[in-house]
Amino acid sequence: MTEEQASTPAGADPALLDEPRLVSEHGQAMRVALIASRVLKDVGFRLVRVKISGVNGMTVQIMAERPDGTMTVSDCEAASMALSPVLDIEEPVPQAYHLEMSSPGIDRPLVRVSDFARAIGHEVRLEMSIMVGDRKRFRGWIEGVEGEGPAAILKLRRMDARADEEADVALPLRDLAEARLVLTEALIRESLKAAKQAEEAPEEEPKAEEGPVHRGPGRFRRDKPQPSRPAGGAVKSSPSGKPGQRGGSGPRS
Repeated sequence: MTEEQASTPAGADPALLDEPRLVSEHGQAMRVALIASRVLKDVGFRLVRVKISGVNGMTVQIMAERPDGTMTVSDCEAASMALSPVLDIEEPVPQAYHLEMSSPGIDRPLVRVSDFARAIGHEVRLEMSIMVGDRKRFRGWIEGVEGEGPAAILKLRRMDARADEEADVALPLRDLAEARLVLTEALIRESLKAAKQAEEAPEEEPKAEEGPVHRGPGRFRRDKPQPSRPAGGAVKSSPSGKPGQRGGSGPRS
């Protein structure tokens, strides 16, 4: 067994875990992303996006996924448990904040070449960092991806093309600024089908019986409020009610 295989979580494809993103954050979000990428990889997840907003004073939203694009509520909880203590120690955000872990969702951001490859046939909105022709923003159906990594080219059939414009365009993904799937009936049907297949798939090994969650003293004390479970596979934090105390379910300070 190689050193890389020994350090890779069971069931995780090393190539997919190491696949670089095509986009990056700036400022505080970039500092959070550098830490989150490292910690998430160690537990078998990939970072999708970090977003810092003024919700509830300040909220740090970390979007993550498994290499196959899935992310359950339990996965979000596991990722949050791994990330919270590291963020508390390294303090990429100096002021108090709430931590929120979430899945990419159905109309997800597309941040890697493999995201575009999985979304062939679906509608996407995207913005380039530089002009392509006479525009930066495009909307259309993904027809294919040629090449690998930053050198990959996206083949897009535009639905926003004027009569005097070419409908088919080739966009260099190295110049991508932002991309997101458009929520359509076809996308919803495919997502529901995939979820049903995952539920019907036989388990490789029996799951251990779930018991009560035991937490030690300190930042995961029992008397702290537990994260809520909103629809869409997200774990949101809530205030601890104890000024100046850090916790996985409360504001950071």
